[in-house]
Amino acid sequence: MLVRIHPDNPSQRLIQIVVSCLRQGGVIIYPTDTVYALGCDINQPKAVQRVAQMKGIKAEKANFSLICHDLSHISDLTRPFSTSVYKAMKKGLPGPFTFILNANNNVPKLFQSRKKTVGIRVPDNSIAREIVRELGNPIISTSVYDDDAILEYTTDPELIHEKYEALVDIVVDGGNGGNQASTVIDCTGPEMEVVRQGKGDLEDII
Repeated sequence: MLVRIHPDNPSQRLIQIVVSCLRQGGVIIYPTDTVYALGCDINQPKAVQRVAQMKGIKAEKANFSLICHDLSHISDLTRPFSTSVYKAMKKGLPGPFTFILNANNNVPKLFQSRKKTVGIRVPDNSIAREIVRELGNPIISTSVYDDDAILEYTTDPELIHEKYEALVDIVVDGGNGGNQASTVIDCTGPEMEVVRQGKGDLEDII
């Protein structure tokens, strides 16, 4: 099912359709401020397994990021972190950054693993954030890759729908996506460290 949602002014009725699908254990593809992502409700273990299966990995080994609406619920997922990390997150989010933080005991239950870290995303994308806000908890985020040798990510939601319609429950069309993933910053050590340079620059937020 392809659901077209206006990127700047998301329809609440359409957001509700997507959220209802997630609550029932559905898997969706949705836009972020970087690339299109595959996701599901973190509280639906079978859906998490489905996403992992589509990526060809085991859920307990997967490095999925979590999309949050804002920073208010981050303490539900992470151990305490330094003021400098908090300042960087406050400055960089919503935005094209993934912050890797030390996970608290709630995260392994979600992924049925011994995960000690978790990637946190608050994308600068109204559709993704409205879905999470309406759902009331984070959703999983893992990039949708392209088979093309040159383009790493598929940017056209209609092509994504053609390719994945038999595998996912909903593809959210929020307009053309980007072709550059988020910048991943590891905040688990004494210094913040860029582990993947993508869209967004660490220098701008520290």
